Amino acid sequence: MTRKRLTRLMLLGICVLLVSCSGERAKYIIGVSQCSEDIWRNWQNSEMRMEANFHEGVELRFATAHDDSKLQSQQIGDLIESGIDLLIVAPNQRSSVSPAIDRAFDKGIPVIVFERKTDSHKYTAFVSADNYEMGRQMGRYVVNRLNGKGRVMEVLGLEGSSPAEERHKGFTDALKESDVEIVATIQGDWTETKAYEAVRNYKGDFTSIDLVFGHNDRSALGARKAFQERMKTSALPLFCGIDGLPGENGGIRLVRDSLLDASYIYPTRGDQLLQLALNILNGKPYEKETLLTSALVTPENAEVLFLESGEVMRQAQNLEKLQKQASGYLQQLATQRTITLMALILIALLVLAMVLFWLYHRGKVSAQRERVVNNLWNLEMPEEVKSEELREESEESAPQEEKVTESLEDEKEPLFIVYFKKVVEARLADSDLSVDDLAAAMNLSRVQLYRKVKSISGSSPVELLRTARLNRGYQLLLTTGKNVSEVAYDVGFTAPSYFTKCFKDEFGVSPSDLQAK
Repeated sequence: MTRKRLTRLMLLGICVLLVSCSGERAKYIIGVSQCSEDIWRNWQNSEMRMEANFHEGVELRFATAHDDSKLQSQQIGDLIESGIDLLIVAPNQRSSVSPAIDRAFDKGIPVIVFERKTDSHKYTAFVSADNYEMGRQMGRYVVNRLNGKGRVMEVLGLEGSSPAEERHKGFTDALKESDVEIVATIQGDWTETKAYEAVRNYKGDFTSIDLVFGHNDRSALGARKAFQERMKTSALPLFCGIDGLPGENGGIRLVRDSLLDASYIYPTRGDQLLQLALNILNGKPYEKETLLTSALVTPENAEVLFLESGEVMRQAQNLEKLQKQASGYLQQLATQRTITLMALILIALLVLAMVLFWLYHRGKVSAQRERVVNNLWNLEMPEEVKSEELREESEESAPQEEKVTESLEDEKEPLFIVYFKKVVEARLADSDLSVDDLAAAMNLSRVQLYRKVKSISGSSPVELLRTARLNRGYQLLLTTGKNVSEVAYDVGFTAPSYFTKCFKDEFGVSPSDLQAK
């Protein structure tokens, strides 16, 4: 995170308070017409709200059409009648929403069309990523991934929408110079449910498909579920999508966790979109056509991208919570016009600045801790550790308070970490495994082990043991046919109910729901 961005985030709460206290009507009212509601658009809306907090007198009015062109046309009309100063719109389909957009433009309302194209030329500015290029780049990746030969299923986006048309054209153009063949083209609508149903009803041979390309990550994930259901124990093909969103359910994590083989980042850039709107309203220079940059997400870079995006998301979420709390607090004080009100506002500003400063530093520590813990279970064993055998059970009877030998004290921290990992993984299924056992196996006292592990990873040995068991359980649930109880006992939990609770706390989904997917 750059120093400039950090400074803006730190000042967010103060901006919210000052704007809320002004008591003035909004200087600009901007209508936002979204064609659907999904994780991509929710994140984009959040970015626009966040950016609006840095500009005094900006009011955003959102409308969501849920993939219904008729409803979106009606919502655009309602926004026009409500007195908006500018319209930002993502058309559901290329032609069906154009008349409503034309009406706004003809009334003198500037129009920014984003993400999807319209048949009309009545717009002020257009912002989007290059959907043709994304499809072409994904096609080139598929050709390389399949070594120039294979059978592919393509799950299309919404019929009549410009991204679906352009991604399909770019993808097919990239395959022309190879022996990769599209053997099935399935019509979807950008949703996971529709993709799942459409692919499930495919009458062809599922086992002959080498790779599935979904026009977005949700379509690819829906197709994957259909293949899992139809192929059961057979090896699944590869799955690729587009969006590459951050967060727990985003495409970057899906690639990192090998649920997708690749994705393509489709930038939301709500902040840039709102800044463009304000440039238009304020008579400042702006580009009529803006193409956003994007990038391919593969297993090689997914881990780094996930960590980086996660840090930004945590900061944004914390600031959004503070914004809501501050807004609610100030609404209660709006009727007070006394010196007491001014004193409370000054105190609130001071406290908010301190909290934001603390949250920033806590976020840095949290990110460092997460990197260390992740690395703990992914480091390769050095040759010197691979050559050592784990201590036999008889050696665990050695005195627990025995001091660490000088050679162990002198070891570098990575070597200590991988050795600790080896000891833990060797007895992961042992439900009776205790910190004392781990300390004895490493020729340390309980206190010494705790201090050593805590200083390196920021977590206690118990926390790392639980993390290792949950990660192993996650893999067993995905790759074996064992039920939740069997997996719980296999990874050392004495009660399946406690395993379920810990699993949901760690991954945000219950083990049974994970298997159902």
